[in-house]
Amino acid sequence: MIRFVLYGLLGWCAEIVWTALLDFAKRRDPRLAGTSYLWMFPIYGSIALLYEPVHDRIRELPLIARAGIWSLGFTTVEWASGWAIERLTGRCPWDYVAGGARLAINPYVRWDYFPLWAAVGLALEPVHDFLVRLTPAIEAALGVG
Repeated sequence: MIRFVLYGLLGWCAEIVWTALLDFAKRRDPRLAGTSYLWMFPIYGSIALLYEPVHDRIRELPLIARAGIWSLGFTTVEWASGWAIERLTGRCPWDYVAGGARLAINPYVRWDYFPLWAAVGLALEPVHDFLVRLTPAIEAALGVG
């Protein structure tokens, strides 16, 4: 549960920074106003449940194989999350087609994000290992575990 919360917070922060930088690149808005959605917290938190076991199984594979697995995995989660949120609420918060993304495959995923998701997956590998080492100290400090 601790890593679920940490991944959720990390994901929120990363998305806010990412959207602020993209908006600045497009509009030169000096406010750097990044955005995210409350829906994203459990999606990012699910890294603890989905990503960590996969990472433990594939860590010895070559970098290019891991990058491909991460790209497909994150794209699948993005698609499934977008689809589920649209079924629950009537719309996907990050509808790429409505937003005019040139490389949108459908409302939920984009071709140009495949390399991004590969990079995110690879970047999370040392984060996962660090959080596994850190979790016992956090549990001790909180008196849980």
